[in-house]
Amino acid sequence: MKLITLARALLRNNSFFVGLFQASLIFISLILAWFIRFDFTLPNRRLLLTAACVLIVIRMAAIAGFGLLHGWWRYTGLSDSMDVLKAVCTGSVVFVLVIRYLLSLTVFPRTVFVMEPLLTACALIGIRLFSRVLAESVRQDLTGARKILLVGAGVGAQSVVRELRAGKEYAVIGYVDDDRTKIGLKIEGVPVLGSANQLPQLVERYPVDEVLIAVPSANSHQMQRFVRICERSRIKFRTVPALRDVIANRVHISQFRDVDFEDLLGRDSVEIDMESVGWAIRGRTVLVTGAAGSIGSELCRQILEHQPKLLICVDHDEARMFYLQRDLTPHTGDTALRCHVADVGDRREMEHIFRESEPEAVFHAAAYKHVPLMEQNVSAVVQNNVFGLMNLLSTASDYHCKSLILISSDKAVKPTSVMGATKRICELIIAHRPTNGMRCLSVRFGNVLGSNGSVIPVLQQQLRNNEPLTVTHPEMKRFFMTIREAVSLVLQASAIGEKGDTLVLDMGRPIAIMELVQTLAKLSGKDESGVKIVFTGLREGEKLLEELFYPDEQVDETSCLKIKRARGAVQNWESLSQQLDELEATLFVNGSASVREAIKLIVPDYSYTDGKDDLMNSQQRLWASQDERATA
Repeated sequence: MKLITLARALLRNNSFFVGLFQASLIFISLILAWFIRFDFTLPNRRLLLTAACVLIVIRMAAIAGFGLLHGWWRYTGLSDSMDVLKAVCTGSVVFVLVIRYLLSLTVFPRTVFVMEPLLTACALIGIRLFSRVLAESVRQDLTGARKILLVGAGVGAQSVVRELRAGKEYAVIGYVDDDRTKIGLKIEGVPVLGSANQLPQLVERYPVDEVLIAVPSANSHQMQRFVRICERSRIKFRTVPALRDVIANRVHISQFRDVDFEDLLGRDSVEIDMESVGWAIRGRTVLVTGAAGSIGSELCRQILEHQPKLLICVDHDEARMFYLQRDLTPHTGDTALRCHVADVGDRREMEHIFRESEPEAVFHAAAYKHVPLMEQNVSAVVQNNVFGLMNLLSTASDYHCKSLILISSDKAVKPTSVMGATKRICELIIAHRPTNGMRCLSVRFGNVLGSNGSVIPVLQQQLRNNEPLTVTHPEMKRFFMTIREAVSLVLQASAIGEKGDTLVLDMGRPIAIMELVQTLAKLSGKDESGVKIVFTGLREGEKLLEELFYPDEQVDETSCLKIKRARGAVQNWESLSQQLDELEATLFVNGSASVREAIKLIVPDYSYTDGKDDLMNSQQRLWASQDERATA
């Protein structure tokens, strides 16, 4: 064992030793070819030694040229063998030319020209394969390793097997795969034992400690099926990171983690036109407001992937901006990063930022968004969301910004909350305000998983603390999307949207909150019957079911399948501007009632009530009528 460890250390870390060892193999191959040619005698030794010196120099140059001076032979695969063959063939051609025509050694045996490269190739490939087999046999003798059964036998699973072999913690005993043509095969030396549906039986038959779902490209439906099968097997299971994160080098494929709700809901890949998004961002100056929030921070991360010249992050939360700057700095590359603690509603601050950096594109994610809280702070949410946008638009237009993208919400459709109403007003402003050539558009979508204050982190904390799960209503439904998918589509929308557009993201089917609760309970390892649920009733401003479109909006397709264009009735900007002035005049005068009345003049579909029971009953009727229409 000590000899193997020493040899491995020398091969891995010493290119000189690796080169000397391979040169020795070449010399031995030449001697052996000479022996065979001359019936195991060594005539013309001077010619032999001269040719040996020339051959070794030529072959080592070819070996170095094809990157074969490393000692990581335990990872030898087909590509390494092909590189060896290419190096040997290249060296042989050069060797023949030098011996026959440059040195004019015409007496050199032609048979050796043929036999030596064959022996050399066999030796160089053979020693690599032997090193891999020896390393794997040593690893297989390790005791105490956790026995792993992999779901999937594709490229991702094979990468996992190779990574696990580098350590002592895990030992893969087999795969399960739905491709029945693979059953019985050995892939990377590991057998395919059966199909995914046979997992419960295989777990009983083999000494399995853990199941690993090794399908990084799995969509949400596939992940749900795999999770159900693993739950029936009553064994611990985890998964590998999603393919998009592996490709982007955010994580390594061997960084296993527990299956979470995002895997079951939003693992489906999003097809993004990288060329159009890159053209809109690469080499430009981009500003993100609300940069320290859930959507804003993900916007910053994905914008950095497209290599802007300068990324400007603006948020009024100093503590979260500190953490955002620390998170983004290692990934900036050639992009300059500036982080400003500022309020978009402060005209002087925003003018200073625009004057200093001259942003070409603005993503406006800053907003007050927590519905029940904002029902108690009506003036504040209107001031921040509506007039913060107006200030930002005015500043951006004055400094010749080229585009501004507003992050809107499904709560803007027939709003029952003041927050949703402000989002609708913002959409109307974007669609109708003159902008002196600046391209402005809105992107509307529903809830995102894991955002600050969303329902899922609250439920997860209650599960961890063994507390009753608080649900507002048993029939409540919401649209959900992962933060990364939503932001990817926002960037795509920013590239394809036209001036005044309201673009709506495809949110899939609405998810019942009770379905979400049941899934979270299962992922937490709790029996659904043992989880107590308390219904608290709808809070102020909440609806049973959100909607993505107004009934009178014209919905058109775009070049991206997951983005729709919604066009409403054209409004007169002068009239809307006057209504906004009247709204601003009511903000801090007579309380929230006058503000709500001014909002309703702008958004006639805005409905609100002081009675929670009345609101619940009206929303129940709305939900029932929608259900009837869907059935019809």
